Amino acid sequence: MDTTPSALLPTLGQLQRRLTQRFQRLYRENLNHTPGKITCQLLEEKLLFVIEDSVTKPEQLLLDEGQTDLAEQVRSDLATALRPQIIEMVESILDRQVIDILTDATLTTGRTSIVIILSEPPEVRAAAKEA
Repeated sequence: MDTTPSALLPTLGQLQRRLTQRFQRLYRENLNHTPGKITCQLLEEKLLFVIEDSVTKPEQLLLDEGQTDLAEQVRSDLATALRPQIIEMVESILDRQVIDILTDATLTTGRTSIVIILSEPPEVRAAAKEA
């Protein structure tokens, strides 16, 4: 049992911002691409990301050339390659084990979604207005 005083725990908003910032950095450093808006929501033991403008230049080139199947395969391979880094990032920030990751992308809209199932909800401090 964690005996951390609640005042030392981050708020839900702080965790979500930290996750969003780290995810942006991971995308930029590994894919040399800066995605658009990233929405991050932590709901109990579920962590949800929606990434706007997630299509990289190579994927866009393939789409422009009519090679949709190859672009979708590249996207799937990239998701698989990033999986270990996403797990490490989430586990280090939330101090919870990642049980499963579900990803999907729609290249025509440029959105990617990631659903991460955690072993248990992370501990958070109530926001000032909730306290």
